[in-house]
Amino acid sequence: MDIIKTLCEEFKIRQNHAENIVALIDADNTIPFIARYRKEMTGSCDDQVLREIYDRLQYLRNLEKRKQEVSASITEQEKMTPEIETALAEAKTLAEIEDIYRPYKPKRRTRASIAKEKGLEPLSEMILAQQLRSGTPEKQAEAYINEEKGVLSAEEALAGACDIIAETISDDPEIRKQLKTLAFRQGTVSSKGDPEKQSVYTMYYDYAEPIAKIPSHRILAVNRGEKEEFLKAAIEIPEENAKAILFRRYVKDGSIFTELCRSAAEDAYQRLIFPSVERELRNDLTEKANEQAIKMFGQNLKPLLMQPPVKGKTVLAVDPAYRTGCKICVVDENGKVLTTDVIYPTPPQNKKEEAAKKIKAYIDRFSVDCISIGNGTASKEAEIFIAETIREVSRPVSYMVVNEAGASVYSASKLGAAEFPDFDVSLRSAVSIARRLQDPLAELVKIDPKSIGVGQYQHDMPQARLEESLRGVVESCVNSVGVDLNTASPSLLGYVSGISSTVAKNIVAYREENGAFTSRTQLKKVPKLGPKAYEQCAGFLRIPHAKNPLDNTAVHPESYDHAKQLLSLFGYTEKDIQGNSLELLPSKADLYGRQKAAEECQIGLPTLNDILKELAKPGRDIRDSLPPPLLRTDILDINDLKEGDLLTGTVRNVIDFGVFVDIGVHQDGLVHISQICNRYIKHPSEVLKVGDIVKVRVLSVDTTKKRISLTIKGAKENEK
Repeated sequence: MDIIKTLCEEFKIRQNHAENIVALIDADNTIPFIARYRKEMTGSCDDQVLREIYDRLQYLRNLEKRKQEVSASITEQEKMTPEIETALAEAKTLAEIEDIYRPYKPKRRTRASIAKEKGLEPLSEMILAQQLRSGTPEKQAEAYINEEKGVLSAEEALAGACDIIAETISDDPEIRKQLKTLAFRQGTVSSKGDPEKQSVYTMYYDYAEPIAKIPSHRILAVNRGEKEEFLKAAIEIPEENAKAILFRRYVKDGSIFTELCRSAAEDAYQRLIFPSVERELRNDLTEKANEQAIKMFGQNLKPLLMQPPVKGKTVLAVDPAYRTGCKICVVDENGKVLTTDVIYPTPPQNKKEEAAKKIKAYIDRFSVDCISIGNGTASKEAEIFIAETIREVSRPVSYMVVNEAGASVYSASKLGAAEFPDFDVSLRSAVSIARRLQDPLAELVKIDPKSIGVGQYQHDMPQARLEESLRGVVESCVNSVGVDLNTASPSLLGYVSGISSTVAKNIVAYREENGAFTSRTQLKKVPKLGPKAYEQCAGFLRIPHAKNPLDNTAVHPESYDHAKQLLSLFGYTEKDIQGNSLELLPSKADLYGRQKAAEECQIGLPTLNDILKELAKPGRDIRDSLPPPLLRTDILDINDLKEGDLLTGTVRNVIDFGVFVDIGVHQDGLVHISQICNRYIKHPSEVLKVGDIVKVRVLSVDTTKKRISLTIKGAKENEK
């Protein structure tokens, strides 16, 4: 297989770009670095495409390696033929290779291997040839009776020979290929459950859906139901059509052995092929469902991490609880903890007056701008209390209910203990809830992505694959935003291109010992941060008040001279980078001709465009261009909702069948996929992402089950 050619065809990229991407990956360059600083070499592939190419490259290389292993094994057995060589060369998947290898793979003792030990293989070959037209099978089998080998009768000889035939049919890769094709065209996934047992899987107690149409989330739901022993799942294939595939290939009419072959084919299907194919099909379906769920998790995680920070605001955080009280903390605009406390406005204490007095005092004392409320236990009561309290304060204060998923994980972690050794676990949670509003990315990187709560069935996923994918998402977000070298935590630095967790700790230690970094080149003095790591990380690290203003941009040090040439070309100097002196630079480059400017500065056009963007807005945060989070000043109750109400909400989770929207009533409402827009969409992610602010209309409210059904269709028009 020509791997480069395959990548070109699958990703629709030019050969030289594919060759460059593979070479860059093999040279241990990170995906963020390649995506940002090697655009000329890759045809400006973005990091998502590069990650897909990386995954595919690993698969294709493993495929080639397995082909060589199988080829060597078959050759060693002296059974290699031109047909097998061709089949191996044309195999596109690991499953195809294993099907080709199946007849030659060392097996444990089977009924067929025992029959071969008894010398019945020649008889099986005679039967399978089906050339004899007269006589009886028993007569032909008499020659194979051998008491020493345990063949005591013609019937036993025929039975053993049929076992060999059944295994031969079972090992035929073409048969398995055709059966899998049939299954995807006509097969169904079914599940059964005991109606007497109550569970969340009742809709799957008598369920069937075509394999070709079943969505990923239902495959995962059935799998989990089976794992929890509420369901029994199966693959169903039209048996007559399946057996017909075997009969066409192995049964010839008119021979004395025809019926024996037919019987052996049926045995092969029932006993050997179908159970194996069913396992493979379920594994394939599960693997695809897992990949879809992992992809969906990543799509939800990215906008959550990229939520615009609430900058320059003093935040009071509330970590709600009942019996133990609500933990509160106040952090300044830089995230520094100013004070912590515990209040008891919720049952069973209900000390609302005392709690309100404290909240008002903290708002006045620290000039609090916003309040961040965790969405866990007692969140509803805490939100009502806060909404009522801020009505009575003189300064404008808004609040937001933030997703606190994973806050408790962080609080109990070594990282949480190291950051706040003197704090109680619950107080650490309050700090995390405050900082999530101020800078979601910097805070959420401290938490295992699986614990952030925006996925489906994440605990059922292959954990290594999930972690690899989610790390890629976090890495992409961190590097696209950039990191302040003088304030970043080790957790945040650990996601920067080229920086390991050890080097991240060394950077912080160097910073604490030597003071703030004043230039990127100082990174070279950090222990274990060598030339390669410097090349990979330097462009993603920012120094706001650096000696060289380029150190506060995404311009890579390797391009500083080119950036200076560009400035000089249009009559500017490095001093003009500070402030907004270069806002007109892109327009001047357009008038001059960007391609011409790139050639004069001896750089590629993509690099020139990136430098222009950075110089025009040095130190910019790409998150600032996104819609800000929705801050509230009042609260609704689910009992206040009625059909037709128009509301504004925030998308909290995007799943296969719809989106959950926070409309400020503690219970998220569901917008089913059919209610998202007027046109047909395959998946909600085509239209919406986590963090989007949407107008919705209430379709129905079930206060008993705490279910809210919403629609986005027509909500904007109705508002007008």
